[in-house]
Amino acid sequence: MTGVLSGKVAVVTGASRGIGKGIALALAEAGATVYVTGRTVTAGSHPLPGTVGETALECDRRGGKGVAVQVDHADDDQVAALFAQVEREQGRLDILVNNAFALPEDLTEPRPFWEKPLSNWEMVDVGVRSNFVAAWHAAKIMTPQKSGLIVAISGYVGVTYTYGIVFGTCKSAVDRMARDMAIELKPHGVASVSLWQGLTFTERAERNIANNPAMKQSIVTNPLVGCSPEFPGRVIVALASDPQVMQRSGATLITAELAQDYGVTDVDGKVIPSLREQRGAPIWQAI
Repeated sequence: MTGVLSGKVAVVTGASRGIGKGIALALAEAGATVYVTGRTVTAGSHPLPGTVGETALECDRRGGKGVAVQVDHADDDQVAALFAQVEREQGRLDILVNNAFALPEDLTEPRPFWEKPLSNWEMVDVGVRSNFVAAWHAAKIMTPQKSGLIVAISGYVGVTYTYGIVFGTCKSAVDRMARDMAIELKPHGVASVSLWQGLTFTERAERNIANNPAMKQSIVTNPLVGCSPEFPGRVIVALASDPQVMQRSGATLITAELAQDYGVTDVDGKVIPSLREQRGAPIWQAI
């Protein structure tokens, strides 16, 4: 897939580490210029490794171009400045991946919602509202050029209980938002989809599984069905380079199934299984 996105410009939110970083690297390897956003700019300032600068440098090494931008996606002014920078420097935007999500440290702890802090609602602020704000800015660039792809990172949690109430509420909202955005974007040739990820071996996931080996027994966190953080990025590369992408617009798509449609495997050649049977099916189909 090297070079298929040459000349294309992408924004990947929340890409200091985790899924966002993996997506940024896959897009860069395909030749894209990738704006890498996140709050972490200083190594060691976050409990987990990774900074926007490190991700951007790795994008360069992969053959694309990485542009690190410190952005707190809870701050509308910072988000506005990001998209103004993209438009000023590139004059276009082809791909927005809404990945930023305020994951609380206690997300995977098996306690009911009333025993967790109300601050967990911040997942709605950075995870739902942040998606809308970024897409609002992206659409202003994409619609005049009559092309573009907006991708929301979601998961099976959109229809099946996983970890907690706010988490599920957020992902359900993200799926519906992607679908309704697709309706309004369709006349302008811009596609909007939501992608369902299963277990992804991010730094956080690996830490959590190491600290709680019992997680390996759950279908949600069984390492046998997991993928690398670059796997969804490889699928987004295929999606973004598909001339028929508008035919999928509005759909909530299972990343593993889309990968099989496009003949995409994980970085090690592994075919990632769909968990539709075990965890549920998407509600929203292409418009």
